[in-house]
Amino acid sequence: MDYKSYFADRLRDLREEGRYRVFCDLERRTGKFPKAINHRDGETHEVTIWCSNDYMGMGMHPEVVGAIADAVSQCGAGAGGTRNISGTTHHHVMLEEVLADWHQKESALVFTSGYVANLTTLMTLGQQIPDLVIFSDALNHNSMIEGVRHSRAPKKIFRHNDPADLDRLLSEYPKATPKLVAFESVYSMDGDIAPIADICDVAEKHGALTFLDEVHAVGMYGERGSGVAERDGVADRIDIVQATMGKAIGCIGGYIAGDKDLVDFVRSFGAGFIFTTSLPPGIAAGACASIKHLSEHNELRIRHQERAATLKRRLREMNLPVMDSVSHIVPVLVGDAGLCKQASDLLLTRHHIYVQPINYPTVPRGTERLRITPTPLHDDELMDHLVAALLDVWSTLGINQQAA
Repeated sequence: MDYKSYFADRLRDLREEGRYRVFCDLERRTGKFPKAINHRDGETHEVTIWCSNDYMGMGMHPEVVGAIADAVSQCGAGAGGTRNISGTTHHHVMLEEVLADWHQKESALVFTSGYVANLTTLMTLGQQIPDLVIFSDALNHNSMIEGVRHSRAPKKIFRHNDPADLDRLLSEYPKATPKLVAFESVYSMDGDIAPIADICDVAEKHGALTFLDEVHAVGMYGERGSGVAERDGVADRIDIVQATMGKAIGCIGGYIAGDKDLVDFVRSFGAGFIFTTSLPPGIAAGACASIKHLSEHNELRIRHQERAATLKRRLREMNLPVMDSVSHIVPVLVGDAGLCKQASDLLLTRHHIYVQPINYPTVPRGTERLRITPTPLHDDELMDHLVAALLDVWSTLGINQQAA
């Protein structure tokens, strides 16, 4: 086989389809978010970031940056190994205590990423619980899909956010059969939110565990910010909460929270935890500081929701194709991979606005979009600039007509 030609040909196909991913060389500056420096063509340009998953700007917050700097100064750069050998530090212990309290659970366990948390937990439960059947929402994240797949447990896919279909599938098994229902709260590409209470009703009826991914919700929903389950008053009905510290918390890492023995079971049997070097203590300290701040400042969540609602309204007033979303996600339909990439490029080069194109396989073909994520730090002036820029790009490329 001509390996070199094979790789080159596949990459060429991606470029021709408009799906080749080009990374923007950004230099974030403390205290300047959502502004950043873009390095391109041998020059630097100040740009405004409109697609960051640092949803609350906590990655730049002085309390978080200060906590990280202090911990690095005291403890050094790395943790020293896996948690089982030499990588458990007091900062990890404190972080897990804060996470458990945030979610009102008995225990929590920290992983190196939200992806690893999903993959390891679902894989471990599927492999270790005899005869477990996993029921997974049709639009679950790749990390959940891979966790289910690698578990080798029997699986059933229920229609997206459809408790009736879930009930139908669960009814195919005796109540005594071990079952787990895995779903998300906020789905990050469309911005819709799961009917958590209704799904819990169905799961409880059939004796199933519930596994809720709150990756795109922690920090942003609920009086204390622990997610949609808290906001909806159903957090106590969720058996396993999974989330990330790489989005609204502004750091990196993932975690699960739940009953003590369940979490300890994953800690004791989960290969993705056992054999992975632990997070640096500085990151654990920063995440801890961020969670404490978010839990005490609900006004940030109020501002965040207002910014998202205002942007949706303003884009609709300009007849720009905002997709339906009940969350903080603002997806703007383009409908073509090539045009989506062109729109993103024009926003960057002509208007100094950074919004990455979202193409297949992240979203289905024909639903390519710009995924905009306003934060509490995007003021009216920045919003004016974004709306005007989108109108110019839509007019230049004729996207309205082609996306319709």
